[in-house]
Amino acid sequence: MNTYGTPQLHLVKGEGATVTDADGNTYVDMLAGIAVNSLGHAHPELIRAVTDQASALGHISNFFGSNAALQAANTLREKIGDDDAKVFFCNSGAEANEAAFKLARLTGRTKVLTAINGFHGRTMGALSLTGQPGKREPFAPLVPGVDYYRYGDIDHLRELVEQDPEDVAAIFLEPIQGEVGVVPAPEGFLLAVRELCDEHGILMVVDEVQTGVGRTGAFFAHTESGVRPDIVTMAKGLAGGMPIGAVIATKETAALFTPGAHGTTFGGNPIACAAANAVLSIVDDAFCAEVKEKGEGLARDVDKLAGVDHVRGRGLMLGVVLTEPVAKDAVRVGLTHGVILNAPTDNVIRLTPPLVITDAELARAVDAIEATLNECLGEKR
Repeated sequence: MNTYGTPQLHLVKGEGATVTDADGNTYVDMLAGIAVNSLGHAHPELIRAVTDQASALGHISNFFGSNAALQAANTLREKIGDDDAKVFFCNSGAEANEAAFKLARLTGRTKVLTAINGFHGRTMGALSLTGQPGKREPFAPLVPGVDYYRYGDIDHLRELVEQDPEDVAAIFLEPIQGEVGVVPAPEGFLLAVRELCDEHGILMVVDEVQTGVGRTGAFFAHTESGVRPDIVTMAKGLAGGMPIGAVIATKETAALFTPGAHGTTFGGNPIACAAANAVLSIVDDAFCAEVKEKGEGLARDVDKLAGVDHVRGRGLMLGVVLTEPVAKDAVRVGLTHGVILNAPTDNVIRLTPPLVITDAELARAVDAIEATLNECLGEKR
């Protein structure tokens, strides 16, 4: 169906942060399947985990348990620092946010607040949470009871809450808004949201679908703000390319779900969970520190290039803000220079390469981005 248009490349294989097309051309992958391939392509530990699990036990449904799912859930509880937290596995970030939305409804309150320009998925509930009218309006009417606050504006958020504080169930936010050009929350915003939620008994839901699993140089981006959300949603990089989503909730919040209140056929699939365990065993504190260092170096190098106004973001989730609106042209031209780029807006290039990208691959990518921008700006002139 015509949902993506004709693919620009037909890829046949990859290794690390380099992929090869059907004609034998190679490219540095600075998108990583939209921040999914955390361990890059063909990582031996990921291959081993998936192969071993598929050889032993495949799909079993949630009527039964598996070692892979239990191990992944326990590790996520350790990562979030809450031994009493509960984990629900699903298949994607949209599904994770749907589950969080349903938990919010079970509080008995009906109103949910979410950020303008935020992105939480394209299923009808997650789309209702997405603060981008262009994506929502073709599918109206959507789920009622959702209102939108200005991202980073705690005064506006408080104003919306205080219109009817007893009916606000949850506040959704991303630590960094990825789909509108990698926009980090202002300093202190997450902490202020946490305080507002505590004041009025509101659930704080942090969407770590794109920012989680070490992407920003910390396993969870929200921990750098010193907050503890009631619910965290995640997906993308969690299983390194296998479909998985997860909802982590405090014990009290998770208790809102009772048997039959929610479900999933494929969620918690042992093969996907085995892949997640391989990722979780590698993405430790030392690994995250390396991601932070790589990201700082990449940001410095790209910031020096002609046509770059500034670079924002953290770790290996960067938005390259351009002086001219040539980002979408840069995606096309970049392929001719051997680099895969992404343009969430006309003047921003998003860089979310595999977290295992090497210094050599980063250097090649920077050279390719420089050549790409020079060509695009030359065309602009």
